[in-house]
Amino acid sequence: MTWPPLREELRGIEPYGAPQLDVPVQLNVNENPYGPSAEVAADIARAVGEAAVSLNRYPDREFVDLREQLAAYLNTSGGSGITPDMVWAANGSNEVLLQLLQAFGGPGRSALSFAPTYSMYPEYARNAMTQWVVGHRESDFSLDLDAARALILQTRPSVILLPSPNNPTGTALPPEAISMLCEAAGDGLVVVDEAYGEFRRAGTPSALELLPKHRNLVVSRTMSKAFALAGARLGYLAAAPEICDAIRIVRLPYHLSAVTQATALAALRHAPELLGKVEDLRAERDETVAWLREQGLTVADSDANFALFGTFADRHGVWQGLLDHGVLIRETGPDGWLRVSIGTPDEMAAFKNALTKVMEDQ
Repeated sequence: MTWPPLREELRGIEPYGAPQLDVPVQLNVNENPYGPSAEVAADIARAVGEAAVSLNRYPDREFVDLREQLAAYLNTSGGSGITPDMVWAANGSNEVLLQLLQAFGGPGRSALSFAPTYSMYPEYARNAMTQWVVGHRESDFSLDLDAARALILQTRPSVILLPSPNNPTGTALPPEAISMLCEAAGDGLVVVDEAYGEFRRAGTPSALELLPKHRNLVVSRTMSKAFALAGARLGYLAAAPEICDAIRIVRLPYHLSAVTQATALAALRHAPELLGKVEDLRAERDETVAWLREQGLTVADSDANFALFGTFADRHGVWQGLLDHGVLIRETGPDGWLRVSIGTPDEMAAFKNALTKVMEDQ
């Protein structure tokens, strides 16, 4: 036997991870470029300090206070009537989605999404020993709803993963599409991953509005993006209480540390300030999309804090050229496309200057 005795389907696979490089302008992992203010950071530090004196004890296993505050926030961010028993949280939305597949996937079951989409989804399925089924998006990255419905009826997945806005394209799903897919899924779960939901354009509703209509709908969010809290690792979802109860079966004991809970609660107390730059980032995104199109490039419509643009005969060459100018973006999505996160005005100016030079040299 080959050592170590790794599962056969995992042999030869490289671990997931975007490049972590020390360059002046980092626009590759969709972080919020505006960190917490000194006042917010001090309040978080105070909250963590208070938690530290009891770190000899396990944290609240059910994180009741945090669920109450997350429910209250969601009821101001597209939802209504969301109660604490409808909320679940974990160490990033990655763990939330993995727990969903651990609870509702597994051998003999399948999970479905539509490419191009978040590259971690098939890995969640693989790690939960769930068959991965992939449909495809249209050339504008929208869904052909008739084709999507037909694939769902044909394969009967236990879990459907639908990011909205989609990563890496930024494409949002209209509510009528989500409702149709919930109905087609039958008893299967439809998970609308709103990691970038706070960045959606005016008039784009949240799937949270549909929770009262569909018992099989799950809406996930994260504090990593709009809340500028990527380092805290806190993701969460809203769903029927029965779904949240089921996840408790597969969660690890005391999976949310006291420090994580204290940090998230302090951040929620300062939600208006932490979310205060979202409108600026939306405006910067829309300006970036317009500028890229002025350069003759194709850009996907985006409701997120990034833009997917192309197409390039040698996208790696463009990516490397930008990196040579001190700008790191993401080489992801369909062949020929690149994705840039939205940063500060100075960072975006550096990106534009670098891209102009790289395209001139091509």
